[in-house]
Amino acid sequence: MYVRHAVVTGGGIGGLTAAVALSRRGWRVTVCERAPVLTGVGAGIVLAPNALRALDSIGLGPEAWAGDTLPGPVGLRTPDGRWLSRSDSAAVPTRHGPATRAVHRGFLIDALAGALPPGVVRLGVSVTGVDDTGGVVVVRTSAGDLRADAVVAADGMRSVLRGQLFPRHPGLRHAGEAGWRAVLPRSGPPPRQAAETWGRGERFGVVPLVDGRIYVYATAVTGPGGRPADHHAELTRRFGAWHDPIPALLDRLNQHAPDPVGILHHDFYELAPPLPRFHAGRVALLGDAAHAMTPNMGQGGCQAIEDAVVVAHLLAHHTDVPAALAAYTKARHRRTTRIGRRSRRVGELARLSHPLAASIRNLAVRATPRAATSRALDTVIGWQPPPAPAPAHTPGEVHATTDVKEQP
Repeated sequence: MYVRHAVVTGGGIGGLTAAVALSRRGWRVTVCERAPVLTGVGAGIVLAPNALRALDSIGLGPEAWAGDTLPGPVGLRTPDGRWLSRSDSAAVPTRHGPATRAVHRGFLIDALAGALPPGVVRLGVSVTGVDDTGGVVVVRTSAGDLRADAVVAADGMRSVLRGQLFPRHPGLRHAGEAGWRAVLPRSGPPPRQAAETWGRGERFGVVPLVDGRIYVYATAVTGPGGRPADHHAELTRRFGAWHDPIPALLDRLNQHAPDPVGILHHDFYELAPPLPRFHAGRVALLGDAAHAMTPNMGQGGCQAIEDAVVVAHLLAHHTDVPAALAAYTKARHRRTTRIGRRSRRVGELARLSHPLAASIRNLAVRATPRAATSRALDTVIGWQPPPAPAPAHTPGEVHATTDVKEQP
């Protein structure tokens, strides 16, 4: 029996999730990753209930994320420590099922790679283009051509395949900020809450990870290309006088010589305007390649995971690949565009630097009823994945099912 073949370009979170989902729905999968090793480049990632449900639907359930959920209250604070808004993280499972967990990206990459059959991932192989004019898609790679029935392009915000498929799209836009990220090793009791603190044009976030380490991040208004000579000194200058435990965490960033904690620094970019669609023929774009968004809502990786399980579900249940990918665009375009737009608006509020504007913003956040905030969050983290593969599924077999409906 013929087993359909998918080539996934990119071995990040979205690409590996797509590979796992397709493999478990009967496809033969090849992942092309240009890096010589799989690595969780970055720091922490918050797996919100929508992402956890998506992962559970492909067999990566609660047992994969052993450890503590986000502790105590979560929300926004001011530099002097007062709460602007606060919610009980323990209440999230009551409304949305699985409790939010924060993990290191490397841990998530390892879990996804470990769920794949041997030989699926080809390291050190870059994809340079696709030819979708014949009976199958020909994928041009640094190791030679591959033939596939479908291609899932998860090659990041600077996607090579997006540039080929949509050459007239203006591409990325700088979002007006840069950010720092780091993961601190276990040392003493972790912070009692996950919180983000808003100053004037600056933010600092603290997120305990499930393994006891602490993910910290910070942002500042800046133009593209700016890079301080000493990241630790710059972070201390900006945030060293803010509320506890921020000063102590900054001190710990520099206390691990000769192996200091690595501090990552990146400009923020987003894809604007949105692409007209997330597919072309038998090629689908996924994650940052399709809808790179700012990190202000913590949904970039979560939306890539959603994309992956939806595209795999549709490809498994349609014999016509272009029709399946058209359904994928219909299922994902509106939702991701809305979330990207909301993330941009949050960033605009957080970037306010004039004292009066920042004060008015803080008053407005404090005055917003908790119920209104919860309802707004429902549309993001209340998403439900398509049904899991049937246990009797045979590789290559196609089952009739309804399309994935567009989510709010």
